[in-house]
Amino acid sequence: MKRPLAVLTAALVALAVAACDSAAPEPSFVPPSAAAPSGGTPEPKPAEFTGWHDPANSGKPWGDKVQGLLTFRGNPTRSFYGTGPMPKEQPEQLWKFPKTGQMCRNSKDETGVRLWCGMGWTGQPAVFERDGRTWLVFGAYDGNVHFLDAETGERILPDFPTGDIIKGSVTVDPDGFPLLYTGSRDNFFRIIAMDRDKPKELFKLDAYAVKPTMWNNDWDSSAVVIDDYLFEGGENSQFHVLKLNRGYDGQGKVTVKPELVWHTPGWDAQLLKDAGHQTVSIENSVNVTGNTIYFANSAGLVQGWDISGLKEGKKPKRVLRFWTGDDTDGSIVSDEQGMLYVGSQYEKGNARSKAMGQMMKLDPSKPDDPVVWKVDDHAAKPAGIYSTVALHKDIVIYGTHLGELVGIDRMSGEVRWRYRLAGLGHGSPVIVDDVLIIGDCSRGYLHAFDVADTSAAPKPLWKIKPGLCIESTPAVWKGRIYVGTRAGQIHALGVR
Repeated sequence: MKRPLAVLTAALVALAVAACDSAAPEPSFVPPSAAAPSGGTPEPKPAEFTGWHDPANSGKPWGDKVQGLLTFRGNPTRSFYGTGPMPKEQPEQLWKFPKTGQMCRNSKDETGVRLWCGMGWTGQPAVFERDGRTWLVFGAYDGNVHFLDAETGERILPDFPTGDIIKGSVTVDPDGFPLLYTGSRDNFFRIIAMDRDKPKELFKLDAYAVKPTMWNNDWDSSAVVIDDYLFEGGENSQFHVLKLNRGYDGQGKVTVKPELVWHTPGWDAQLLKDAGHQTVSIENSVNVTGNTIYFANSAGLVQGWDISGLKEGKKPKRVLRFWTGDDTDGSIVSDEQGMLYVGSQYEKGNARSKAMGQMMKLDPSKPDDPVVWKVDDHAAKPAGIYSTVALHKDIVIYGTHLGELVGIDRMSGEVRWRYRLAGLGHGSPVIVDDVLIIGDCSRGYLHAFDVADTSAAPKPLWKIKPGLCIESTPAVWKGRIYVGTRAGQIHALGVR
C-alpha cells in the first residue's frame, strides 16, 4: 500500500526516526463515605485518589463533564456499558441509517480486495449529550464518520470521509471539548472538530511517523484521553502518547496542537523469539488503571507501563510483562481492585497458550507471577476469546469463538455456567439492568438474556433480527440500543 506523507512536524519525525531500528527497540523517550450509625463515630473519609484514573471507578461512567458512552466499553477501564431502562420484552426498530442503501466500501487487507459493508469488530458507536441533543457518532465500513441525532437517525453534521474503512470505535473528548478521536485503515489516526457547520480535521498522525513499525497501518484501537494526554495503540505495533494542548481560538472554535511525547513498541526481542512470528499489532483498546496503562498485542504480549511521572517529563517505566502465548485482541478489563481480566485467542496452539489458558485474571501487583486463575478453551483450533469480557456483579462473562457464553466466578475462577449460543459473533457482551445483549453472526440476531442470578445460566428474554451478521458491540443509552450489522446499516432499537 502506498504510504502517504507523514503529517507530524519535522521535529516529531526526527524524534521518531531516532528510535532504535532493531527488532527489539527500547522505548523512545472520591466516593462519599458511608453515613455513620446514629450516635456513632463518623468513619474517616477514604483518601482522595491522586493519579490518572481511580480503579474504584471501574463500572462507572467516564467522569461527569460529558454524559454518555464516550469510548469503546465506556470508560478507561473498559467496564461501563450504558444506561437503562433496558427492555425486558422484544423492542422494535425505531429507525435505521441509512434509510436506503448501505454503508459499503472496497478495502484491501492481507487476503486481498473485498467489499466491506456496515459495521464490524469493534464497531461500538459513541452516544452522548451535547447542546440539548443526544448525539450518535460512529465510523463505518464505508470509510466515513457519521454524526446522527440518536432520537431520529437524521444527520446533525455531514459525514467526515476518510480514505478507507473504519473498524474501531470512536472516542469523544471526556472533558467537554467538541473533539472526536478516530482511526482509519488509510494510515491515519485523526482528531476532528465537531463545532463547525461540518466536521473539520485538526490533526492526523501517520502510522509510519514512528519507527520501527511492524504489521500494517490500521488503527482499530479506541483512544483514552485524560488530563490533556491521549493514549492510543496502532496496528503499526507501536503505542503512542500525545500531549493534545487543547484550547479555543479567538472565534471560540476548538483547537489542538498535539505533540508526540512518547512511543514504545508493543513487542520486544524475547517475544519475537518465543512467538516465532512478527504479527505483533496492537488491536485492543488501552486500559488506564491507577497510574498504569495496559495493552496487549497479536502475539499475546501484555504490558503495563507506569505513567505516574509523565506530566513531569519522566519516561514511562514498564512494570508488567506477561505473555499469554497467543493473539490477544480483546481489550483488557480491570475491576475496582485493579485486577486485570484478559481474554486470549487460541490460534497458534503453542505450549504457552495451552498452559496459560484463554481467560486469565492477573494481579499486576505481582508482576513475577501475576496469574490468579485461568480457564482453558482449546478443544479445537481456532478457539478462545476474540472479544472483550464483561464484569457483572461477582462474575466475569465472555463469549467464545466456539459459540459459548461463559460465566466465571471472579474470585475463584470457577466456571459458574456455560450457555451455547449458535453463531456467536466476536462482539462483546453488554450488560445493563441485569440484561445482557450480544449479537450472533450466522443468523443476524441480537439476543437478550436475564443475568440477574449470577449462579444460574442466562435466561433468554428476546431476540430481534435487524440485519445480517452482528459482530459489532452494541451501545445502550437511556434504554435504547444502537447496533450496526454487516448488512450495511446501523439500527436504533427500543420501546416507543
